[in-house]
Amino acid sequence: MGAHLYLERLSDRDLAFLAGAVGAFRGPAEAVARLRAEPARIDELIGRSEVFDALFAPWSDHPFVHASPFLVFSVLLTATARTLEDAPFVWEWIGPRQRLPVFAVGPLRTFLNDVRRRVFLADVLASYTHVASGVVWVRGRRGWARRRFNELDPGRLAGLLDVVGPAERPAVYRRLGDLALFLSGVFPDFAAERLFRPVQVQRLERLLEQMRDGPEEEPEPPPGGIGLLERLGRRSYRMALAAAPEPRTDLVRALEEIAHEFSQARRVLNVLTDTRLFPRREEWFAGP
Repeated sequence: MGAHLYLERLSDRDLAFLAGAVGAFRGPAEAVARLRAEPARIDELIGRSEVFDALFAPWSDHPFVHASPFLVFSVLLTATARTLEDAPFVWEWIGPRQRLPVFAVGPLRTFLNDVRRRVFLADVLASYTHVASGVVWVRGRRGWARRRFNELDPGRLAGLLDVVGPAERPAVYRRLGDLALFLSGVFPDFAAERLFRPVQVQRLERLLEQMRDGPEEEPEPPPGGIGLLERLGRRSYRMALAAAPEPRTDLVRALEEIAHEFSQARRVLNVLTDTRLFPRREEWFAGP
């Protein structure tokens, strides 16, 4: 299930790298043809230790030299799922520079067992290796005015909702959800300590109230900035889902599940960051 999602994202170069790392097939051309014909094999190759070593062994070049960011993060997520299989506990983020051992590892294992969710998270991570920023012109009562936007600033990104048309709003909501997941998962200390000024909190609280889509109960979020991002991410994803056509694709169903289990998605990225990404974050991402 979900194997076709890899085919939609991996280039011929990625497929040839996977096959070459494990010594499969007789050459790049055969590897690409066979894997495109048998996509179910791709997930197994992504989980192979030889692929991980080819990307991350101490003597290796920068992993993005060999593979796309999507494939790099897919390998890391699968390696994290493997690590969690036997882990008795994980170090849970509870505050800036504070971790506690938590034995509730089962929900994280279940979350990562699904290919669609791993693909979704790899998409989110890969999308922040490059980010967009710029200026839009807005016409108001006093004429035209410049308004800045930045994909790494939740307040400025949310401001686009005031200037785009109804057809573009679902894309802004989706990107707001992605940003909330990325910041709370990969840069939780920054998000908790330095991301929000009081005026930004007030604006986002108003936005959250506008996005409330019914009496559905939400899990109790962590305090402070991480809790604000969890609520923003969960509700933004639900707003994006409201515009998704039927029948829903595998990735849209994954979005629906992550909207419901946002805290588990954030915890997965916290574990991935602490165990794999921490020394590389500033190098790999256009970080805050």
